[in-house]
Amino acid sequence: MHVPDGFIAPQVFVPAYGLVIGLALYGFKRFKENLNERSIPYLATLSAYAFVLSSLSLPLPGGTSVHGMGFAPLSILFGPWIAYLCMCLVLLLQAVLLGHGGITTYSVNTLAIGFVGSLCAYGVYSLLTKKRYATFLSGFISTLASALFMSIVLGIHPYLFTDVDGKALYFPYPLSITITLLLTSHIPVAFVEGLLTQAIVSFVRRRGLEG
Repeated sequence: MHVPDGFIAPQVFVPAYGLVIGLALYGFKRFKENLNERSIPYLATLSAYAFVLSSLSLPLPGGTSVHGMGFAPLSILFGPWIAYLCMCLVLLLQAVLLGHGGITTYSVNTLAIGFVGSLCAYGVYSLLTKKRYATFLSGFISTLASALFMSIVLGIHPYLFTDVDGKALYFPYPLSITITLLLTSHIPVAFVEGLLTQAIVSFVRRRGLEG
């Protein structure tokens, strides 16, 4: 789901950069207020887990890909804002060092994976916290939420950005294709993400290492 350069219009990714930076500044404030020294090694470990998991991708038609995310354990254990900051760093390193996602599209990738994903993971877990499968559903639903957000951003491009002949200037596939393709392809990913989230959160909490 890391979209490369060339598929997102400047009219979209430039304002998205402003939003990403504003959210990061607020997230950094929450980071300083809520994080303790004891939890930093585990935060770093979970960030590395997210980096590795989201680096293993299978390309899809149209310039995007399917892969795990890794933000759900971060969001459940440390809160959505700390998770968002960690994913900002993870996605930046992937774009710069691995060419995994573009520089211009970094803002949209970050909003989809870092912000929407982390916030949804935390929200689902908070609503279902007393349920047995709260952590699984947090990872499962938030993965699909990220995919849905990205499918909408990509799918609106053929309607908004065309040349005089009506040909798409950036991403060429409409909403009917992007939503179907991204959501169906991410269902198995979301299932695995849910299982991993449940296992990781249980492991950390058994050892009293939560942020």
